Amino acid sequence: MDTGRLESTPHRLASAPHAERHFRGSETVRDLVLGMADGLTVPFALAAGISGALDGSTTGGTTLIVTAGLAEIAAGSIAMGLGGYLAARAERDHYAAERRREEVEIVEKPAHERREIVEIMGAYGVSPEDTAPLIAALERHPERWRDFMMRFELGLEEPDPRRAGRSAATIAAAYVVGGFVPLAPYLLERDVNHALTVSIVVTLAALFGFGWFKGVFTGTRPVVSALQTLTIGAAAAAAAFVIAGLVA
Repeated sequence: MDTGRLESTPHRLASAPHAERHFRGSETVRDLVLGMADGLTVPFALAAGISGALDGSTTGGTTLIVTAGLAEIAAGSIAMGLGGYLAARAERDHYAAERRREEVEIVEKPAHERREIVEIMGAYGVSPEDTAPLIAALERHPERWRDFMMRFELGLEEPDPRRAGRSAATIAAAYVVGGFVPLAPYLLERDVNHALTVSIVVTLAALFGFGWFKGVFTGTRPVVSALQTLTIGAAAAAAAFVIAGLVA
């Protein structure tokens, strides 16, 4: 069998239109959740912590908080985006390595691969006799045999080659949007204490709404998801505020 042909053949089974759309949508939602959750929580905790260390009447207090917040948003979005990019690249490299391994096994260990097909189909209640035509059909099309094993033996689908860049951009953008929510009051208000109060109200509302959105799209109960997200963000900000106040 020509393994070069296998390498250049499109991944037909794993690229069925419905599966492809579902996969990309799930990944995009996950990236949005990851970026927005950290974007809302980390700058919120940072701003609250600096506020706790400052006297509310300190001249230039909000300027300091805004400067630190902007620096954190810039660094955080880059770090989170890079993390998403590297994770997507690692997923793609893993898929390519496993595909090469399957190609070699189909050539060098065909009997073993046939037994694996029988075991896979047996888990669905298909007898070895009924599986025989499937094996014969796959043997006539080695590239489909490889694709079958990738999906049903390993549970892997071919990643979108544009996934890494899209993931990085989505996570970074979501982080920036989330980060400006707790920082906005400090941009509009010169009094640190008043800005902190507004930031708390706005950010907690945003955390609750984001948690609700996350629950809807991840299949969990929206109210539970909203309360969990709200609790985590509030706890992080409260801890930063108290610690900063004690140290100061």
